[in-house]
Amino acid sequence: MTIRSIELFTGAGGLALGLEKAGCHHEAMFEFNAQACDTIRHNIANHQELARNWTIHQADVRNVHYDQIAKSIELVAGGPPCQPFSMGGKAKGKNDTRDMFPEAVRAVRELAPKCFVFENVKGLLRESFSSYFNYIILQLSYPSVVQQEDEDWTEHLSQLEKIHTSGHFPELSYRVVYRLLNAADYGIPQYRHRVFIVGFRSDLNMEWNFPSATHNLDCLLWQQWVTGEYWDLHRVATDNRPELPWSLRNRVHYLKGNYGLIAPQGERYLTVRDAIASLPDPCKPHHVPNHALQPGGRPYPGHTGSPLDEPSKALKAGSHGVPGGENMIAFPDGTFRYYTVREAARIQTFPDDYVFDSPWTEAMRQIGNAVPTKLAETVGRSILTQLA
Repeated sequence: MTIRSIELFTGAGGLALGLEKAGCHHEAMFEFNAQACDTIRHNIANHQELARNWTIHQADVRNVHYDQIAKSIELVAGGPPCQPFSMGGKAKGKNDTRDMFPEAVRAVRELAPKCFVFENVKGLLRESFSSYFNYIILQLSYPSVVQQEDEDWTEHLSQLEKIHTSGHFPELSYRVVYRLLNAADYGIPQYRHRVFIVGFRSDLNMEWNFPSATHNLDCLLWQQWVTGEYWDLHRVATDNRPELPWSLRNRVHYLKGNYGLIAPQGERYLTVRDAIASLPDPCKPHHVPNHALQPGGRPYPGHTGSPLDEPSKALKAGSHGVPGGENMIAFPDGTFRYYTVREAARIQTFPDDYVFDSPWTEAMRQIGNAVPTKLAETVGRSILTQLA
């Protein structure tokens, strides 16, 4: 099944790749940043399998006229800029000029798709944003109830609350749910917590829930510290294995004592080693695109890297990835280095033939801002299964 879709705030294309693989076809994609658009154009020109039929518009979504999109759109997707809500930013929320949730609502109002999916950072759920987040959800639920020019957003919120509790809904309304997802729970080699907001048009009378987690930490610990099969898979000799972190020792003791010979259920978390093991050493000659060594990686307080045999810390959109050293590998022998662009792309589950034709810093910014492709595919397949 293929459905017609558009995507706002496309960035470098992580969400778009996953949705395309799930069965969406983006009739149009909109992104303001020129370098991110160049990345997408480069992959279109190279006929990358998922991107080759895309049409990217470098544009401010506030100036987009959706009546110029000829075909009926069934799904609207996008990741509005996260800076207004990010833990690392100034957290101005509604008062930040980069808040583009009003444009997400406008797209839903004007296109009236069967469904939508939007993604944003965990910080959106902070207590300080609780009223505004409720406002976002209610606007997406009743997008045709437009805020008037002389109406404060809190007054508009009150109006939406009355509609929501009255039982008398506008003709265009959506059943909206949201959940904080951890990418590692779905087979992505990275601890990455993101809020997904999904809505189905009310007249479709559809029931839907977020897909269940498939991977867990207990299975990883079991294979590393009980059976040892993880080390055997990667041919890691006993002398080259890291020490079990103190923070996990009680958990491993519990697994040994309570499961005995019965392994925990599910799939194990994937690690940095899982993601990059098949790549050549970037210090040696090779022909892998985006796999050049970036010198200078070193630890310091608050910048400690991602252990090789754990899921990566969440990649961040910066040259160093601080706080936390999320863009650097911490090897068991005590050495450190930055991720190459290709390694970071694998952590975000981009296809290997999806190329970032930018300097390291810019490529890492685009990758750090992206939605993991596999997570987008997982959510997308669940949505399309419901629409089938």
